[in-house]
Amino acid sequence: MNKRLLEKHEEGYKVKKIEMIQNPKQLKMILGDLSWKILSTLSEKERYPLEIARKLGIHEQLVYYHIKKLVKAGAITVKKEEKKKGGTAKYFKTVAPAFGIEFSQKYELIQTLSFSNMNLNIQSFFKEFINEKGVFNGKVVVGSPIPHGPFKTSARDGHYAAHLTLFLGQFMKMPDEFSIKLDVDVKVEKEEKNNLILVGGPGTNLLTQEVNKYVPIKFNMQSSRQGFMFGGLMSEKTGHSYTSDAIGLIAKIVNPWDENKRIIVLAGNKAVGTKSCVLALTKYHNKTLPNSKIADTFAIVVQGFDLDGDGKVDSIDVKE
Repeated sequence: MNKRLLEKHEEGYKVKKIEMIQNPKQLKMILGDLSWKILSTLSEKERYPLEIARKLGIHEQLVYYHIKKLVKAGAITVKKEEKKKGGTAKYFKTVAPAFGIEFSQKYELIQTLSFSNMNLNIQSFFKEFINEKGVFNGKVVVGSPIPHGPFKTSARDGHYAAHLTLFLGQFMKMPDEFSIKLDVDVKVEKEEKNNLILVGGPGTNLLTQEVNKYVPIKFNMQSSRQGFMFGGLMSEKTGHSYTSDAIGLIAKIVNPWDENKRIIVLAGNKAVGTKSCVLALTKYHNKTLPNSKIADTFAIVVQGFDLDGDGKVDSIDVKE
């Protein structure tokens, strides 16, 4: 079994292979002063005994003596062989860049390398979407890119899910099954009884359209002779109407088809509104999520802004 030494850095976690020592005789062979110098030399690159002797300024036979001990201890191994002056030179290298002493205590299971350092508010918001093994537990549903639904629209905001999944990938392992679904496929496969992340407004995502009646802040969809009219977001709490393209809804509710599951909605009036929602969770979650105890029913309205004037949303405000 390969084992790794884990070290935390400002830029993240770094690992390297570590060889565990469990036999005291093995430890004794390694810890002599000269044996340790030879080990240090061989940790840099593979070398043959005469090369080691020259580098350390000692007799070649002494090197052979310690090489034999280190091979027996399992600390070094032959990496390659070369013909030299009518003979064969064996190049030795350490079996690992680090060595450690291991006792027989049990290991503690961790979910992911960085989940414990994840923002507590984000942990609470996505807690149902990670299982005990640290694997993503749910489906991400985006609107189909071909005309569909009562609005006969083609989704132009599905690709924003890629940014969200890159963000979640820092904290969760990838599941075995493909986790991204089109809204039309979910309807056919009856996968509603799952943890779902719905990306896209009700005009482009049929699942968002279906759960609209369950969220505290709803999209205003009215029937007309032409089929449906889409009138932006309406807040029952404040009575405010939000019709700007860059307005979006971030909501989390109990899955109406399975009370043990949850649904997260990231939906905009237009594609730019959906982008604002994704940006709000991935970059501005300290502003977006109020605390580390997210209720079973949660909803906020966010608005995206283009602060640097390049025509792209780069900041958000929480409207309510």
